[in-house]
Amino acid sequence: MNLNDLHIDNTWTLFLDRDGVINKKIDGDYVRNLKMFEWIDGSKEAIVLLSKIFREIIVVTNQQGVGKNLMNLDDLEKIHSFMISEIETEGGRIDAVYFSPHLANENNPMRKPGVGMLLKAKEEFPAIDFKKSIMVGDSVSDMEMADKLQLQKIWIGENKKLYIGSSFNYSDLLKFAETLDRNH
Repeated sequence: MNLNDLHIDNTWTLFLDRDGVINKKIDGDYVRNLKMFEWIDGSKEAIVLLSKIFREIIVVTNQQGVGKNLMNLDDLEKIHSFMISEIETEGGRIDAVYFSPHLANENNPMRKPGVGMLLKAKEEFPAIDFKKSIMVGDSVSDMEMADKLQLQKIWIGENKKLYIGSSFNYSDLLKFAETLDRNH
């Protein structure tokens, strides 16, 4: 199967993980404030391209740094407001950001691989059809969440061996966006 087989158009929804897809992950730490937020090369350009294709672009992100009291909700809101503003300045959009501040050991349904953030998005954007949705992520929990509601899965990263159940694999978000843009 290739991306053309999906017949992606402006009735589709794109869900994006944040850390490792949009901005650089910090090994052994969290992006706790705006000074620590660093774009992955090409991710802004990618979101601009993707904005022309998808009806909704929604970020879904686990942020247990909040639950661990390493950052507060105000810091997280500043990061997300900055991210949205920068994308809009470039001509793109992010329609919503959902996050889970819960610790992994809480098994809260809002935290990936739980589907709470996807269900909340569907509540606020009723036109979302999970069969016409894609989850782009760089972790097993992203792919497992997508599996539960049968979203198409895009694995971002060089090491596909970590999760072989993804529908497609790209080294970064821009490679995915350029491939999809070429096919439109």
